[in-house]
Amino acid sequence: VYIRKHPLEIPPPSERDWIKEEEEEGFFPQDPDRALAALPQPVRMISKLVMLVFENAMEIVERREALQEAQKGKVQATKCSPAAEFQVTGRASCLAASGKYIFVGLSMGLAVFQVSDCKQICAWDTAKTEICVIRASALGDEHHVLLAVDELGFVWLFCFHKDSFLFIKNLNEMEDISKRSTCMEVVLSQGGDYAGVLLQGNTEAWLDIYRLPKDSWLKERENSPGAAAGIAFRDRKSSQGSTADSLLQESLLSVSKSDAKLGLPVLVLKVKPPKPITGSNFKSPLDALMKVDDGSVFGLGHNHLIKDSQWEQQEAIFRNTYQEYLEAEGESKDEISRHATLHFLLPSRILQVGPEIKLQPAVPAGISVHWDGSHNLCLYLLNRPFKEKVDADPKPEVVWPCAAPIACSAVSSCCRYLALACEDAAITIWDQHLGYPLSVTALPDEHVIRSMHFL
Repeated sequence: VYIRKHPLEIPPPSERDWIKEEEEEGFFPQDPDRALAALPQPVRMISKLVMLVFENAMEIVERREALQEAQKGKVQATKCSPAAEFQVTGRASCLAASGKYIFVGLSMGLAVFQVSDCKQICAWDTAKTEICVIRASALGDEHHVLLAVDELGFVWLFCFHKDSFLFIKNLNEMEDISKRSTCMEVVLSQGGDYAGVLLQGNTEAWLDIYRLPKDSWLKERENSPGAAAGIAFRDRKSSQGSTADSLLQESLLSVSKSDAKLGLPVLVLKVKPPKPITGSNFKSPLDALMKVDDGSVFGLGHNHLIKDSQWEQQEAIFRNTYQEYLEAEGESKDEISRHATLHFLLPSRILQVGPEIKLQPAVPAGISVHWDGSHNLCLYLLNRPFKEKVDADPKPEVVWPCAAPIACSAVSSCCRYLALACEDAAITIWDQHLGYPLSVTALPDEHVIRSMHFL
């Protein structure tokens, strides 16, 4: 029998007879089937906390189950484990793959391994320096060209054939150590026709573009006895000590130099950072009119000459207006552009050449260069006129101005598409064959683009 705590009549409307909060659970309608009384207050709080923990745990379980179901519908990435490994002597700092060979830069030179069995074919350690950067390109089935940069900034050019190295030239070696330039970046075109080297001196930086005589290399290398000497060197190396090996390698290098006589690379282009805009060099409007080819000129040209004083006045007005922003960014007026991004370009409509120059579809016809902090993408032709000196700073054939400084760029493997990313997080993809942009994408302002790659 359950006895109710309160009578069934309606209570009088007075605040004194109102039920207190702690007695609320015992008031009608109480479940008559509950045989146990309510828990006291401390235990009820603990019970609520325990139930809250269970509810939170169930929410976490349901969330994880939903995530697992969503992951099952996605394509799972394949986990690859190493199929084989090759042991190197010393520390490996860089590598490059070309054809069926892997070229590894070591702490004391270079080493070549076969991809099929991971066996070392030969090594080169004459310079006794660490190789930091390697660029490799296949010239044929067994011929490869290599550009290697050591820890001192020297650029080594090699030709590799089957199982032997042949050192050709050090591209930035100087007799006067005070005039030595350091290599900052090397680029090798597909097919090994051209090589680009970014050099930095004490006060300036520049790009050297070399044409590699790969056709003569292939002919001379096949007819020279260097390959047989390399095989004899490899067989003898397995039976003698390290001292005899080094002496034999030096003698083999000298024999290969004297017998092979491979052609040296030819410097075709030397690109320097663009100079700041200056005033007109003409002393009078008449001098400017004399330089005009056609006669379709109206007026004397007094209003068409911009003098140095006008540029200086404009610079003073700009700095006076935006002085607070310039101080915040710490802009330096005398800052020198020391890094450039270089791409080799195949023949296309954006690079117009004369009919007297014969172009090959698979051989680069020009380069695109942009320096750090520059708004312009400059395009140069590799087939320069014969009258023009290589040492002179050439002017670009095409200049693409951008609304903001160019942060980075990328060229597709087919060399048809060019992507430019500016510092305002805007990406433009150009079709070089047709000469117009395909798409423009703007990322949010808080994003900064550092590198791009075509897949």
